[in-house]
Parts: sequence; structure tokens; C-alpha cells
Amino acid sequence: MQIVGYDTGAGDDESDPALVLSTEEGLDRQPLVSGAELAYTLGERHCAGTVQDGRHESCPNESAPYCDDHTSRWACARCVGNCDLPLPACREEHAVYLAAFAPATFKVGVTRSWRLRTRLREQGADRAAHIRTVKDGRIARQLEAEIATDLVDRVRVPTKIAGLHRDVDEAAWRDLLAEFDVLERFDFDYGLPLSDRPVEETVLTGTVRGAQGRVLVLDNGGSTYAVDMRDLVGYECTEGGTDRELQSSLGAFG
Repeated sequence: MQIVGYDTGAGDDESDPALVLSTEEGLDRQPLVSGAELAYTLGERHCAGTVQDGRHESCPNESAPYCDDHTSRWACARCVGNCDLPLPACREEHAVYLAAFAPATFKVGVTRSWRLRTRLREQGADRAAHIRTVKDGRIARQLEAEIATDLVDRVRVPTKIAGLHRDVDEAAWRDLLAEFDVLERFDFDYGLPLSDRPVEETVLTGTVRGAQGRVLVLDNGGSTYAVDMRDLVGYECTEGGTDRELQSSLGAFG
């Protein structure tokens, strides 16, 4: 079987986080709910192909998680508002937001207004604030680019993992919000009580603690691991726990 996708569980359909597996019988979901026991060994990795209409089209190309033939390039990824609104979604109402990742990484972002809460949870934000509503994506991107001269507009997964066991710096967040007219505030709880920083690993064996955005948290052998689910996509896997030696956290020796 091959891991061909993942679901953060951030949507409005109240689905659980899950991995999407392509098996001989078709597509299957591996739920990633707290307490679930996972026992998979990762093998070779190659392009995950495509999933359309509930069917998986495999691809043997070595590039992972996707080869050039199966990589979709989002037209708005680096847009700063100098476009001609190329997509239908560009003409929808947009929200400009600030997101906090513990302890003190703050970013600016934009999304269609109706997707705001979902987008924040997809990213695994700890706190957020809706600061502007505008009529289309072009205006939103222009505002984002302006604010991004002082804040970042992207946060890498390792930075998010580094703060999973931390709280948001309340004073720094309060000072930032004082510079804006806040329309709505968000405070997210992903049910991941952590006392220490988890070890970054690409592994699928252990007991699920939960997921924050696309970061899966597992307990295995006395250590806690944080796995970027995107780093799992493309792997062939077999049932049965891994016997690969994993890096242990300091807590495992306590």
C-alpha cells in the first residue's frame, strides 16, 4: 500500500485527521484519533500520483511526494496583488488575518472569508486575529504584502514543531494586536498537552496523541515524536511496526 494523501481534520465536516492509503482494494483512510495504535513500516518512496473521483492513479516517478507531472502550482502562492484576478476564487470576499505560533512566531495571511477558521486550523495556528475584510483576493494580497514587511507570511513546519510544547507569548501577541483593528479573535486547542519538545521523525508506529495542522504527534518507546504528514506522502508501507532505531527524547531517560 502507499500513502497518497492526508486530511488535517480542520474542515467543517468534523472529520477526524487521517492518512489516505491506496491499497489493492482501493482507497482507505487511517484515522489519526487520540489513542489510536499505528503499526506501519515505511519502505520506498516515490510520487503519490493523483486521487480523482475516489480513485488513485499511481505514478512510478522517483520524485516525492509528487513529480513534476503531478505537482499542482497554485497561481496565488507568491501573489502580491499585481494580478488580474485569474481565478474565480480571487473575486470572492477575502479576510486578512494574523496567526500566532507558540511561543512568538507571528504571520500575516489571507484566505476567502468563509474559509477563515478552517484555514487557521489547517496551519495549526495557536491564536489568530481577523483584521480586515476586503472585496477580493487582489486587495487582500496587496495588504498582506504591505504587512509582511514587518511580519513573516510563511512559517515552516520545524518552527511550528519547536513550539508545540510552549504557550504563546501573551505580551508579544497583545502588543502586536494593539497595532490593528481586530474584528475577531481565535484561540485554538488541539488537545496536545506536551511538557517537552517532541522529536522530529518520519515514522508511523506508535500511539497517536493527536494532530495540530499537518503535524502528527505520536508516542513510541517512551519518547514523543512529531511527524510532518506531508513527509509521509509517497511512501510505500506495510503493516507491522518499524524496527528502525529512532532518536529518543530526553524524557525517555528520566
